[in-house]
Amino acid sequence: MTVAPPLVGDHATVADALEAAAVQHGSRVAYVGGGERLTFEGWHRRADVAARVLVESGVRPGDVVVMMLPSTHDYAIAYGAIMLAGGVASGVNSRLGRREIDAVLRIARPRVVIHDAATFDISPDEIASQLESPGARVVDLAELVRFGGSTGLGSNRPRREPGDPAVIIWTSGTTGAPKGAWFDHRGLHAAVASAGVMSAPYDVKLGGTPFPHAGYAAKLWDQLAWGTTNVAAPTPWRATDMLRLLVEERITVAGGVPAQWAKLLEEPGLADADLSHIRVGLVATAPASPELVERVSTSIGCPLVVRYAMTESPSITGTEPDDDPDVQFRTVGRPQRGMEVSIVDESGVECAPGLVGRVRVRGACLMRGYWNDPERTATALGADGWLTTSDLGCFDERGNLVLAGRADDMYIRGGYNVYPLEVENTLAEHPAIERAAVVGLPVPVIGEIGVAFVTPTSSAEPPSLASVRAWVGDRLADYKAPDRLVVVDELPLTAMMKVDKVELARRAAETTDDREQRGK
Repeated sequence: MTVAPPLVGDHATVADALEAAAVQHGSRVAYVGGGERLTFEGWHRRADVAARVLVESGVRPGDVVVMMLPSTHDYAIAYGAIMLAGGVASGVNSRLGRREIDAVLRIARPRVVIHDAATFDISPDEIASQLESPGARVVDLAELVRFGGSTGLGSNRPRREPGDPAVIIWTSGTTGAPKGAWFDHRGLHAAVASAGVMSAPYDVKLGGTPFPHAGYAAKLWDQLAWGTTNVAAPTPWRATDMLRLLVEERITVAGGVPAQWAKLLEEPGLADADLSHIRVGLVATAPASPELVERVSTSIGCPLVVRYAMTESPSITGTEPDDDPDVQFRTVGRPQRGMEVSIVDESGVECAPGLVGRVRVRGACLMRGYWNDPERTATALGADGWLTTSDLGCFDERGNLVLAGRADDMYIRGGYNVYPLEVENTLAEHPAIERAAVVGLPVPVIGEIGVAFVTPTSSAEPPSLASVRAWVGDRLADYKAPDRLVVVDELPLTAMMKVDKVELARRAAETTDDREQRGK
């Protein structure tokens, strides 16, 4: 049964929903972080004042406004202000390099850039030099959200339509220039229906998703509709701080990587903590072993679920709380409401269950295209509305999607296809391994071999190549066992917080033999 969100009324745009949320949720807290609390009413009021500053700075309906801001309530105020001013919001991840930031500004062609010098070590003049739109300017964060006056646009704000662009979310630029997936207001509204178990009336969510990411930027309407409180995760992350926030803020939905959940289970105060309010936990970035899923359910009393999404489609599939632990570990569940998924071969013909092929996605939450890039839009999106992804996968006998990796990750060892994700999931079950990533390395005669990079659960007792090969060989075909092992303190990440396979491939090429290595 679908539970209706508490936000009622016919709302055409995010601005309408923000305005209504200020009335219907009022004094309920929308954001907690940095020692501050921001209510829904305060969010709208401050965003309305900031919207006037944007309009006075030259922003007109349909203009792009880029946010170079920290992931705090100031970001939320700026995002809301852009919506109220009728603009198109776009956030820049603070982990991006200068070349990537320049590319974003060049492609987005913003009218205004909202800049926080404490977050981005780039001067306003340097930013301004990249702006091509006539009259474009850089606005300091302080001018926008702190000292912007006391009156807003109110009922005089511009009105937009459901099909108008609302937000641009940037993909990682590891394989070329960043791409800006853009979504209209109708697409952001669709995220409310696709949320499933992840959203319930007046949830309190704890998570560390940077606000420029799709996990926040494409889910703003979802927060407004459900009256959700967004609690900032501790930085740097510590299990003690996470447990404290879970208790003090009475968190109902918590997200974390498997290692964080495992460390939380080891906290001395866990046994005495009241965590009865937690409805569900989300596993991010890596699969959680069946043992971990069961331990969390037993010790904390909440199920762990998995979601599969991407920048171009922030809602795709997900597991359910009552799924078996093995399903939570080996699959990413079934299509979310309003979404379709199919598996096709290289000819575009649908694959039978169990056969690996390209994952295609279609539905209400899908991007409308790549901003100012019709060529790459035409390549990704078919006339029938299907997005052909770079992911490989298959459906199991129960209709769950099982990911096999990315098409460009697959390598061929001695004539056999090896999908790194399958090997990585198997390595994640090894008791001495915390996280793992596998890349193919070209070699003479055999074609390619697998190089496994792993972070150990204990630096004093790292796994050996022999134990890793035996572990994989006992569970998968022998040719899938890694030929080389590199033990590292941490895996390199892209700006989108994904494992940087390009960097790992470079490191793999530097290994000169098949003995295990110790990396940095």
